[in-house]
Amino acid sequence: MFNTQVHRSLWLALTAAAVLTVAGCSKSATDEANNAAKEAEAAKPAAAAKPAAAAKPAAAAKTAEPSAMITLPKGTAISAATRQTLATDKNKVGDTFAASLSVAIQVDGKTVIPKGTQVTCRIVKVKKHELKVTLASVIIHGKSYPLDSNSIEGPKSQPKNDAKDAAKSKANKDVTLLAAKSKLTFKLAKPVTLPVKG
Repeated sequence: MFNTQVHRSLWLALTAAAVLTVAGCSKSATDEANNAAKEAEAAKPAAAAKPAAAAKPAAAAKTAEPSAMITLPKGTAISAATRQTLATDKNKVGDTFAASLSVAIQVDGKTVIPKGTQVTCRIVKVKKHELKVTLASVIIHGKSYPLDSNSIEGPKSQPKNDAKDAAKSKANKDVTLLAAKSKLTFKLAKPVTLPVKG
């Protein structure tokens, strides 16, 4: 009888352990399922927030961009100073060069192109005694805008004659130079619309 009770107690203990193990496994599986569901729910708002977050930089970029566009009319004078020396024996038609705006361009009291802004000029004609240039574009807020202007002949300056280089100067006597910092004044051949900070 004692043996039967021991067996019975042992059997009850084993059964209880098995039940607890199964319950424990079931609980951890349930907990894992609950945790996965919670993570999925947490991921949804994060995913939904991503487009909104992506939209924020775009909105910030919009506010950083100029708020208005202004048109410079045909005939607007644009004065610029060259940044490099050009020569009829070295440069050719189609070459471009940089210049800086000498005077700010204003429309209705608003500065459309500030003084010092970089403009790009293009050589349109090269002869021994003639160098013609035109405006090609202007850079405003990091973006290039094409310009269409009249072509002008650059102010002529002959190379300086050095006694030591008589032969060289004789060879260069037919060269026309457009010296760095030469002032050029163009007139727009067509109106151009440019951004202005509000």
